[in-house]
Amino acid sequence: MTSRTTPARAVLLAAGLLAMTACGTTASGSGAVAAPSQVPSLTPDHAAQVAAAVARHDKRFPEVAAGCAGRESVAPTGSAAPDDLPTDPAARKYAENHGYRNEAALTPAARCRGEAHAARIKAALGGSGGKGAPRTAQELGGRLTAMGYEVEPGDVSASSTGDLSFVLSIPESGPCVTGRVGPPVSVKAHGPYREGGCHEPRGGH
Repeated sequence: MTSRTTPARAVLLAAGLLAMTACGTTASGSGAVAAPSQVPSLTPDHAAQVAAAVARHDKRFPEVAAGCAGRESVAPTGSAAPDDLPTDPAARKYAENHGYRNEAALTPAARCRGEAHAARIKAALGGSGGKGAPRTAQELGGRLTAMGYEVEPGDVSASSTGDLSFVLSIPESGPCVTGRVGPPVSVKAHGPYREGGCHEPRGGH
């Protein structure tokens, strides 16, 4: 799959990769994925780029911004930290080998935005029952694009049985939103994967 990387997505990917190694914080109200405590804080220029990206997101999706205004970017939530690995050697080894599937932690602001986008998309797809939901991948992609999302090649797919699914990186501020068009329709927000990006990796190391 060939994918374009915009400057805004590069900023978000860098922030997501920083967040994978441990819990930490970003500047309050940024809405970006949290940076870990083991690495240096974002430089002023990088922090300004992240803040500017979030501002562009808020202008693009004012209803989401209004619902998440004032959220503090503290206490990120997401995948378990290394200290939370199982104590049983076999289980611990399994967890380590599948660590590439871990998702970056999300600050409350990023979590709020992601969940707001997930609810927005689910409603547009007809709610849980999927009444009036798209029937083809092309139709689904067109509907998501009309809602202001950037749909790249491979972001929308259909299974062999015709079930539709999608994976989106929310423009400018992140995080990821993944969904399936059933019925039932299910949509969830999450951080980028350890290997980078919003698509679940098929293999690791």
